[in-house]
Amino acid sequence: MVWSTTIKLDKSFFSEKEKVLVVNEGICASTFLFDSGVHGLRIKNNCGDVVILPYQGQQIWSCNFHGHELAMKSMFSEPVATREFLRTYGGFLLHCGATAMGVPSEKDKHPLHGELPNAPYQKAYIEAGSDEEGHYISLGGQYNHIVGFNHNYLAEPIIKIYEKSSVFNVSMKITNLKNTDMELMYLMHVNFRPVDNSELVYSANCNPNDVRVHVDVPPNIEGEPAGKKLADFLNRLVDKPELHHTLTPDLVFDPEILFTINYKSDEDGNAHSMLVYPDGYAGYISHRPSELEYGVRWIARTKNEDAIGIVLPATAEHKGYSAEKEKGHIKTIKSGEMVKFNVRLGLLIPSDAEKMNSKIKSILEK
Repeated sequence: MVWSTTIKLDKSFFSEKEKVLVVNEGICASTFLFDSGVHGLRIKNNCGDVVILPYQGQQIWSCNFHGHELAMKSMFSEPVATREFLRTYGGFLLHCGATAMGVPSEKDKHPLHGELPNAPYQKAYIEAGSDEEGHYISLGGQYNHIVGFNHNYLAEPIIKIYEKSSVFNVSMKITNLKNTDMELMYLMHVNFRPVDNSELVYSANCNPNDVRVHVDVPPNIEGEPAGKKLADFLNRLVDKPELHHTLTPDLVFDPEILFTINYKSDEDGNAHSMLVYPDGYAGYISHRPSELEYGVRWIARTKNEDAIGIVLPATAEHKGYSAEKEKGHIKTIKSGEMVKFNVRLGLLIPSDAEKMNSKIKSILEK
């Protein structure tokens, strides 16, 4: 039977002691406050749990299924109540954009990855229901971004989790509320936790044109031994991008390496990416290149952070507004127009990872 009911959240529902708010068969949602004062919502199902920040970017802070913590390692033990990206950067999934995203250049005035990552959502709600895939609980909300003489749009994300699945759906809908056109940039920053000797498997032909490394060495380490070591690896990746496919501990991802990947889709328009762990489980993400045409891969393995964006599906590359504007990568949506981006992600059990591996091979053989 298909049914659903909606519960509007209020900040008074959250306290230091975690309490269950709704139960829907084998899935439940509970509310709590972090020690930092940030509001947390835990959705727990038969496979594990996901912790979301309903009023701070609606970002996913942590994600644990089948004993695997999927979120990156960072210096943060909990989220911090701030709008600044790097002052609370340790979450699993962050929405980036929408007036700008990426790393700002000297020409840019926008913050790192835009206003969405820690946006203060004015409204948040839970939906509990059942459909053809089973019982679910979803979190949604609304953030109206208004800047006089500049911007007016509505962001409406949804995270939908089913009771028996360790893979779930995330979407973001952006509506232009201005009477004039709106420039749009968007990136879904999904930060998986690397595991040594894991294998990257994805639906793109691995060659220098379709898996293009960005040869960028930070100025502060240029000429230093660390900078030279990074530059050497980057130069080897230019011709042989497959060198990064197995995450052996000796590979140099300090401070970071980025790629732009041209993905191929299946018959339904979905591109697929996995990080297959040594135990057979796999971190997984699927996106639609027709919606998010740029597949950015980000890997940072330092002494303090350990993260891999298997793919960060995006409307543009990561170089910031001005650089992407010069390349013609900025989208435009008309007054009243809405765009929606859909991603599916989580953890595949070994049998499903094997099936996905076969599916990716079939896509690449076409």
